[in-house]
Formats: sequence, C-alpha cells, structure tokens
Amino acid sequence: MGAEVVVEGLTKSFGNQAIWRDVTLTLPPGEVSVMLGPSGTGKSVFLKSMIGLLKPDRGRCVVNGVDIVTCSEAKLYEVRKLFGVLFQDGALFGSMNLYDNVAFPLREHTRKSEAEIKRIVLDKLELTGLQGAERKLPGEISGGMRKRAGLARALVLDPEIILCDEPDSGLDPVRTAYLSQLLIDLNAQIDATILIVTHNINLARTVPDNLGMLFRKELVMFGPREVLLTSDEPVVEQFLNGRRIGPIGMSEEKDAAQMAQEAAHAAAGHSDGSSEEDLRGIVAQLEPTPGLPERKAVRRRKDRVMQVLHSLPAAAREGIIASLTHEDRLRYGLTAPSPRPAHDDTQEIPVWPGGRP
Repeated sequence: MGAEVVVEGLTKSFGNQAIWRDVTLTLPPGEVSVMLGPSGTGKSVFLKSMIGLLKPDRGRCVVNGVDIVTCSEAKLYEVRKLFGVLFQDGALFGSMNLYDNVAFPLREHTRKSEAEIKRIVLDKLELTGLQGAERKLPGEISGGMRKRAGLARALVLDPEIILCDEPDSGLDPVRTAYLSQLLIDLNAQIDATILIVTHNINLARTVPDNLGMLFRKELVMFGPREVLLTSDEPVVEQFLNGRRIGPIGMSEEKDAAQMAQEAAHAAAGHSDGSSEEDLRGIVAQLEPTPGLPERKAVRRRKDRVMQVLHSLPAAAREGIIASLTHEDRLRYGLTAPSPRPAHDDTQEIPVWPGGRP
C-alpha cells in the first residue's frame, strides 16, 4: 500500500510574494487525490515542495514518519525514492530512446544488472501501453505517448507515492480519457498513493477519491470528492462550471468593481459562452478496466468516509449514501432488514448509523 503524506501548516513564498500559506491536508495511503486551482496558484510549487525540490518557509510534510522540511540531505535522498513524478511535459531526454529514458533512474540509483533493468523497463512499458515502442526517440512519438513514457519512468523504482503535474496538458480529450483510465488501472494494480494536479474538470470529477482546491494563496478545501463536487463555495462553483462570473479573474482574483460589472452584464442578458447546466454534482467514479483487480482503496476510503459522515455537508452526505451498494448499507448500518415475508426480500428500511430514523 502507498505511503501516507501529512502536510501541516505548509507555507511558501518567493521573496515578498506569498505563494500559499498554512496548507494542511492528508493524502490517505493508496488513494487517488486531485488538486485543482486557477493558473498561478502554486500547484506545481506545492508538488515540488512535497518532494523537497523547494524548501517551504515553515510547516511540516511528513512521509513515512520523516519530515522532509527539516530532515538531513541524506534522509531526504532516501525519502525521495518513495516518489515517482510525472512532469507536465514528460521531461524525457530527447537524445535517448524510450528504453534508455525509462531505464535512467535504475542505472542512477540502483546496482541492478542490465538483465534486471531490461525486465523492469519492459514491464513498465507494457504497463503503460508502450510495448514495441522502446527504440523510438521522444521526438518520434505523440504527446500522449510521451506522457505515458514519463509515467513509465516514474514507476521503475516502484514508488509508494506518484505525483502527476498536469498529466493532461497538451492532450486532446480522448487521450486525456485514456490517461485517466490508466491512472485508475495503475492504482488498482500497485495500490500507490497518487496526487494529480490538473485543470481538467472531467478528470477531476471522475478520477479521484479526494479533491482539493487552491485559491488566493490558501487551500479552499480538501477532502472526499463528494464535498467539493457539491460545494456552494463561489470559487468552486465558478471553476467547476468554467464561467467568468465569480471570484476568479484573468489575474487570479477580481476586485469588487469588476465583479459588479460582470454581474450587471449577466443580468442584462449578456452570455459569457458558458453552459447553462450546473456541472456541480456527483458523477460515477472511474473503475478499473475489466479483468484487473478491484481497487483496494475503495474499501479503505468508504470506511474512512463513513466514520466522518456526520461531519460532512448535507449534499455530500446524500451523495455518499446514494453511491453505496446494498451490501455497503448493511455493513455501515444504514439499512435494516424489512419485517416483510421471507419471499419478499426487495424491501429495506433506511436508517441512520446508531438507529436514528
């Protein structure tokens, strides 16, 4: 199972420019999480801070009991081996073929024989659907293949945590859909903790177990996907629907005058080109490709979320309960057997945990 990452009060600035402050969240082990946010809110900076490439001003980031903010360089070097990173552009070496690109971490960080390296590299290339392309150069393949090659390289050291920095950037919607499915399939097979930074709303609605959002130098929220997908927070509503009306502007945030002007235009019937449909709401989460094992994270997540169900907003509670199977409802005490004849087993009486009607 993947490692848990606990972030407490993490703050980062460049000179006098604050990037984000007091970010606190926990990436549950083995689950898939997504971080949303407008451009320029420091999502990539957050990923780099998590692996120690950038040093936060204050706060903690604890991985397997080690605070990477304060640990020694030697300890940080060891902790980094738990991470695999898929960079925005794949970050492949243009002069190396895909085989050598994927083999690079093994040759740099291990003493494995070339026979062992070949076995591992070919296995990861097959896992990411690149078998047969190992001799191609990055310039000879599509953007989607370069992304998958970068993902294969991120996997060769068998990481417990995978960080994906805008894996959909530069990809068309179809390739993004395939990449989304690949990430879910990987989680099913290796049970790694995955954090994805993205602007893609469809990916954010269908892939993660947990969702968060950065805005105005702060973490707006982070938690079970149902909480953000049903949120009435204005910035969340605007972002999920891709509308101009709301707190987010061209330079991240608007002043009151601009917001008032845009609201007046909307009231006068001016269309900003966005859909009238409200995209908030809970949609089905992607499942592993048939033939692959079930995601172990699903059961762990349900157990964790049901423990805090009473503390979640009403819309999120309703969405979570609606997604439960009959077996889940019995497991968590949300249904009681109906006192009907034995031959009629289709009825059930909904109850709350603890028996409250």
